[in-house]
Amino acid sequence: MSMFDWVIPFLVVLSVLVFVHELGHYLVARRCGVRVETFSIGFGREIAGWTDRAGTRWKISLVPLGGYVKMFGEMDFAEADERPILTEAERNESFHHKSLGKKAAIVAAGPAANFLFALVALLGLFLAVGEPAPLAVVGGVQEESAAAAAGIRPGDRITAIEQQPVEWFEDIRRIVADRPDEALQFEIVRDGSTLMLTATPKRQMATGSDGQARAIGLVGIRPDLKAVGYRALGPLQAVGAAFERTFGLTTQILSSLGEIVTGSRSASELGGPLRIAQLSGQMAEDGLINLIFFMAALSVNLGLINLLPVP
Repeated sequence: MSMFDWVIPFLVVLSVLVFVHELGHYLVARRCGVRVETFSIGFGREIAGWTDRAGTRWKISLVPLGGYVKMFGEMDFAEADERPILTEAERNESFHHKSLGKKAAIVAAGPAANFLFALVALLGLFLAVGEPAPLAVVGGVQEESAAAAAGIRPGDRITAIEQQPVEWFEDIRRIVADRPDEALQFEIVRDGSTLMLTATPKRQMATGSDGQARAIGLVGIRPDLKAVGYRALGPLQAVGAAFERTFGLTTQILSSLGEIVTGSRSASELGGPLRIAQLSGQMAEDGLINLIFFMAALSVNLGLINLLPVP
């Protein structure tokens, strides 16, 4: 992909997420009675804009790497004699003169808007196309595993195990886990031909959700992450999946940041605007669905980063 292929997706992705973030600040600030002087997408010189009836200047600025909402009285002053003398009406519209609770709500509204955007985007996708899940296609085989001994290869699609139909990779885990040390017949499609292979899952002890140890079976394969399908969900299932996926993204990001801080993960995995641009282009090339999923994940990133005490 050329750099030009990144530009439009990058501008769309970042502008939407920045607008959502700043809109959160704006709406809560207005709700708390604070006058908003400027709502800008981008930094630097103004390219285009207009002023609404409330006196807010809405504008698009030259450098599209963020945005900001400028509120009246937002800046504190170091010395008391440097503070301008405000009328009672101006004090009522000043961010500086609002209660601590209202200030905190205004500051937190931006990240909250990003989490809400991720939830809504994921919910919309789950209702429209379903939840993405890896199909029962083998992406890799561990050496000296049950799958390797049976002759299972990367690229094989498993269609049944012991005559139980298999569509999703999770189906493989579910069936195999319950039958350690038992010879299982795998129906596999390889290069258009159907094969029958026998694999005996190796026994391994694991701790269940109830805290109890139990024996499970493992065949030693991993999914092909490029082979993804979409499972249809009902409205309630979609809501639950959207919350679960947003929570999962949040914990995954925090865990990764913790690993980087402790040195167990390379800081080279962090990316700035250029990395966002590259990924935006790649996701856009893969289709609208992948691009929206990427925007949801990036929105969670943006919300979390703005909650951390870093510039």
